[in-house]
Amino acid sequence: MGKYLTRNAVIGLVFAAFLAVIDQIVKWYVTGPLGISRPGDNMELLPFFDLTYTENYGISLGMLQATNMEMRWLLVGLTAAIAVVVLIWMLREKLLGDILGLAMILGGAIGNIRDRYMLGYVVDYADLHIGTFRPFLVFNIADAAITIGVVIILARSFFVRDEDTNSDKDAENPVPAEN
Repeated sequence: MGKYLTRNAVIGLVFAAFLAVIDQIVKWYVTGPLGISRPGDNMELLPFFDLTYTENYGISLGMLQATNMEMRWLLVGLTAAIAVVVLIWMLREKLLGDILGLAMILGGAIGNIRDRYMLGYVVDYADLHIGTFRPFLVFNIADAAITIGVVIILARSFFVRDEDTNSDKDAENPVPAEN
């Protein structure tokens, strides 16, 4: 294995690829065999969860809408550049927890980049609701993976890093032994 391709990095790469493939398979299944393929098409699965087809021309929360071809390719390039940064970050990490969080972000980004590249928009279908209250926009597996990955990275940066820093300080300032 190369300088950055540790066992944990390979696990992260495989996990990212797995998430991207699962995202694409579910999108294909929803829009193909289930026939939920036009904006507004809907299928109730549970009292609190529907499959509702939407085409997302923007990025997170619908920001930066790709209203023309130039904007579409700008978004493909921007999200691809972010994915490359996440990939490099992931390959430099040592701890599996950090790598898995980054792999979730990378896998989700790859799934959504493929949609935007091939279709010009991202296919969203997961509609979580409580009655008429919808706490989230319609999303997909890639969006969920990105969100969960970001939460993991943030949580680990707040909690795990502090433990590492404290143990380093303890090593620098040993407590004298009692007699």
